[in-house]
Parts: sequence; structure tokens; C-alpha cells
Amino acid sequence: MTEATDAPFSPNRPAIDFSKELSAEDYDRLTEDIIAALKSVYDPEIPADIYELGLIYRVEIDESRFVNIDMTLTAPGCPVAGEMPLWVESAVSGVQGIAGVKVNMVFDPPWDQSRMSEEARVALDMW
Repeated sequence: MTEATDAPFSPNRPAIDFSKELSAEDYDRLTEDIIAALKSVYDPEIPADIYELGLIYRVEIDESRFVNIDMTLTAPGCPVAGEMPLWVESAVSGVQGIAGVKVNMVFDPPWDQSRMSEEARVALDMW
């Protein structure tokens, strides 16, 4: 059903799995647009987007262009735990060509600061 990309995995840059039914052009456009949508969602307590923070663990696009996303939080007791998945769903649902979105909250592996990108480290002055 899905085919993993050849792109190397890094903690804050999850590989986006996609259906063999998608053309390379569609895959590239959807990947770019989904990442842009994810980068529009911010943790309200941290001045960095959830993508650069490394909170997105998996993105999968199936043959019907339905998107499944596994994400986590910086801490299980995060005050926006009930809201943030809805923000992510809303942002990605706005991507043209997406049939729907389901966001799954996961806590394994637990998030830690090593998952942050260089961009997030600069924003948070964590050098």
C-alpha cells in the first residue's frame, strides 16, 4: 500500500510514506504543501513550529489521498494536548488535493530536545 521515500530519516524530518498510486509530481507537491501546513502550527508556549520542534513522527498519504499523521507533544501533560491535534488536522486539511486527515497522538518514543531542528534551536536560543 505505501512506499517509503529514499530520503534519509532524521528525527525532526520524518519520511513521508506515500501510495504507489501517487505520481512523483503529486508526491512532491503534497509533501511540500503538507510540510508548509505543519509549519503553520505552533506550540503556544514555545516560539517554534511543531514540525521544527520534531513533534511530527510520521506522515502517510494513502491511495485515496487521505493523510494519517502521528505526532507527539513536548510533554504528556501539555495544556493544549486536546487542542493541538485539531489544529494540525485543520491545517493539513487545507492542503489542496487532500481527501482527509487523521491525527494520532503518540508518546512512544517520548519527545526530547534532540528531535529539534537547527532552526528550532536558533529560535529558542538553545546552543
